[in-house]
Amino acid sequence: MAAHRHRNRRPLPGAGGGQPHHRLGRRVEGHGPAHRLSLIHISDGRSEMCIRDSFRGLAAVSRTTAWVAGSKGTVLRTGDGGRTWRDVSPPGAAELELRDIEAFDGRRAVALAIGEGEASRVLRTDDGGATWTESFRNTDPRAFFNCLTFFDSRHGLAAGDPVDGKFRVLSTADGGRSWRVLPDAGMPAAQPGEAGFAASGQCLVSSGPKDVWLTTGGAATARVLHSRDRGLTWTASASTLPAGDPARGVFAVAFRDRGHGIAVGGDYRADQASPKAAAVTGDGGRSWRASATPPPAYRSGVTWLPHSRSVALAVGPTGTDLTLDGGRTWRTVDSGSYDTVDCTPDLGCWAAGEKGRVARLGF
Repeated sequence: MAAHRHRNRRPLPGAGGGQPHHRLGRRVEGHGPAHRLSLIHISDGRSEMCIRDSFRGLAAVSRTTAWVAGSKGTVLRTGDGGRTWRDVSPPGAAELELRDIEAFDGRRAVALAIGEGEASRVLRTDDGGATWTESFRNTDPRAFFNCLTFFDSRHGLAAGDPVDGKFRVLSTADGGRSWRVLPDAGMPAAQPGEAGFAASGQCLVSSGPKDVWLTTGGAATARVLHSRDRGLTWTASASTLPAGDPARGVFAVAFRDRGHGIAVGGDYRADQASPKAAAVTGDGGRSWRASATPPPAYRSGVTWLPHSRSVALAVGPTGTDLTLDGGRTWRTVDSGSYDTVDCTPDLGCWAAGEKGRVARLGF
């Protein structure tokens, strides 16, 4: 985010050397007895590169295939459920902070690097990361991009912090090969100090062919903006999440359809409480209701479990929480630190975060 970039850029360890493949061990971190869920932490005691990287970008393709992206331009890909990982980082990207990645399968992916001016870039691969093409480089020193989302394999958006008082949005119609800045006539004015959080790749999410939501923080009110036409026009709604400080706001949303969604966030500072760290909507984000029993602390990522109308997961630095009632009440099921979480239709759920942490959800 442009106005208060430090709040999303906690000191992240840098990447070191390492071999192209990383064979990882497993251990059970925690479980949710009611649904026999277990977070299987994929740890690596041998590779210095993985241990020092922080993964805030995650693209779950299936139970077996996933991509993670993070600090020092690192991108890893697995095709065997996390048993082995291949380093497919873009060449010359060591100075980039990759905070979001969207993948269509095991070969095609689009990654977003964040930062001021030319540090914000989009890179694309069509061959599993063997080669990468830079398809967008921001040349406006006032712009700072935070998140990506795709409606399908061709149409997608990238969202950045306000420029000239309105959030800036990029659009692609060719799978991320080219991008254009959308006109901002249909974008509501930003509040003073308002911006987005590049914390988990979930500050911009889509559902269906045209609906997309953008989350905000840093201002008097933490808001969720909604577009029904792929980013041309937007409406803004106040959430119930903590606001009024640069470190507070909505960090992530997840929608299981165009009506039902969950928002999570709070205050990212470890020494600050985050009451009301989750909210739900049943009308596409026009109105939000605070969770009756929210997660106990700040959460940066959230996802619905596949084929469920009521089960979802939220993750953050102090743990993972499970809801069985569509986000109204939550209970902690794991104490590990994760920044982002994603699930696929074939019941493949993945989480990623600091110090090279990656996990699969076992059923």
